[in-house]
Amino acid sequence: MKTKTHTDKRILAIADPIAKDMGLNIVRVRVQSGRRKTVQIMAERISDGLLGIDECENLSRELTATLDVEDPIHDPFILEVSSPGMERPLTALEDFKHYAGYKARVDLDRLVEGRKRFRGTLAGIDGKNIDIDLDGEDETAQIPFDWISEAKLLITDELIKAGQSAKDAAYKNLDNKPDTQENE
Repeated sequence: MKTKTHTDKRILAIADPIAKDMGLNIVRVRVQSGRRKTVQIMAERISDGLLGIDECENLSRELTATLDVEDPIHDPFILEVSSPGMERPLTALEDFKHYAGYKARVDLDRLVEGRKRFRGTLAGIDGKNIDIDLDGEDETAQIPFDWISEAKLLITDELIKAGQSAKDAAYKNLDNKPDTQENE
């Protein structure tokens, strides 16, 4: 689910090693059509899941140079690099484990019990299945990861608190880093 199309996959193959070298993880790649194509890349730091403006700029600069050479689209495009945000897409099986305890919406590529959209609290993973405590139901449902077409976290008070705690910890770590500039 990091990608949907062949072009998305080609761009991910180009972008992923660059991002990894910068300590970043690519969360999702989408090419949007329009008057001018837009390549949307969501990324986050491997260490804490956050992404600052400087990191967006640096990744964008590195990707622009490489995408211009590799030319996976063959048309002019606009590159947008951003963090996944609070309602982050869940694009890898490990995301469902990492965000266990948080509310999510999961859309499937097929009908299950007469519907494609499910909402509930993530309960982890079991093999290649995600576990989710569906709203209004008593039992935990298991959904094969391969059946998921889209999934994202839903904003709740708990998610907001966790996001703020992660930001606070990141800023505290920045404050505790030794000054690397030499005194003149």
